[in-house]
Amino acid sequence: MAEIIPFKALHYDPDQVKLEDVLTQPYDKITPEMQSNYYEKNTHNLVRIILGKAGETDTDTFNVYTRAAEYLHDWRSGGILKQEPQPGIYAYSQTFTVPGTRDLQERRGLIALGRLHDYVEGIVHRHEQTLSKPRADRLNLLRATRAHFGQIFMLYSDPAHEIESLLKSRMDEDPDISLLDEYETLHRVWTIHDPALIQAVQQKMRDKKLLIADGHHRYETALAYRNERRAAIGDSDPDAPYEFVMMTLIPMESRGLVILPTHRIVHGLLDFDRERMLEAAAEFFDIDRIDLRTESRSATTLLGQAGENGTAFVAVTRQGPYLMRAKQDAIQHALRDLPALQRELDVVQLHRVLLERVLGISEEAIRNQENVRYERDAFEAISWVRQGANVAFLMNPAKIEQVRDIAFGGEVLPQKSTDFYPKLLSGLAIYALE
Repeated sequence: MAEIIPFKALHYDPDQVKLEDVLTQPYDKITPEMQSNYYEKNTHNLVRIILGKAGETDTDTFNVYTRAAEYLHDWRSGGILKQEPQPGIYAYSQTFTVPGTRDLQERRGLIALGRLHDYVEGIVHRHEQTLSKPRADRLNLLRATRAHFGQIFMLYSDPAHEIESLLKSRMDEDPDISLLDEYETLHRVWTIHDPALIQAVQQKMRDKKLLIADGHHRYETALAYRNERRAAIGDSDPDAPYEFVMMTLIPMESRGLVILPTHRIVHGLLDFDRERMLEAAAEFFDIDRIDLRTESRSATTLLGQAGENGTAFVAVTRQGPYLMRAKQDAIQHALRDLPALQRELDVVQLHRVLLERVLGISEEAIRNQENVRYERDAFEAISWVRQGANVAFLMNPAKIEQVRDIAFGGEVLPQKSTDFYPKLLSGLAIYALE
């Protein structure tokens, strides 16, 4: 089902640039401050291609996309970017500390090209909806550069870790690339040219279904570009470069597969009243005040423990935090119009029950982030309440089994349901279509 192939990747030449100064986080995780920092680090930093700064005098013929194409051409011509002499796949390891803990983890995968498939084929599955503006932006960049600079983060099931076992002997050797990113994640890459090993990995992947963890917009951009090229050529070659996209493939069963929660901060509700909120929420949740003066465990620890037996949230108000445990019968009845798998999701219960029904925030307002903002760090979420936000809801992360079952069932999760950590570095490998 899933077809992967080796490719001649472009890499930065470490003799000419320091990799830490030119590689970046994925484009959609780059804040304006990060963008400026990347610009200052090195004149060959990849941000100039994947998220360039717009200019006041930009035109249809001179803009961030045309400049990106010029940078790519110049860096290839000048040897800043060098292409592998023969096709390969690339073993990829990320060693990191899970945020908010001292837990050191390693996530292992492989970088290869994967054949593009429409979702209806049942081989590649999404778990998020995409937005038209980011898709158009990425398509303009792909049209201009004809290259992919980051990998689509793909998951597959391999309970016996057969593919990882095939790569182990190579990954026991010294890596070809090794660097720390700004989040203190160690990224290591090993090039694999051995035809027999590549073929063995390809064979093991053939019965897999793929789930997009990160990169939905870029995947759909690659599909759109493929369809454009097919239409332009008329009789498409099934093995043409645009029929594939660069992927990092990681097993769902990896202990290093970490999903972080994304907490919700409610703000701007002029008629917000804590007591009315708690009274209305009591129909659906058992609610207990958390007294941090006598409770030795933190609110997030209590949240995690409560979440082992069902849905739980911590509502942080200016008067203090409250632990909320879902009354499953009441929740299931309130969400009876939704599919069963959706009803079990913490984020669905939060959005549909607490945000929409209890607080009266419309689905459209949530989608447009009018009264709701998102924050990965629990302490930052709490600080927003101290600065005047109405309430923050701390959440437990979604379980990979939930994401898998919903995606393979043809459904999608609400926005900001998953935050896979760490992100894949952009620029470790570059796939040039021409």
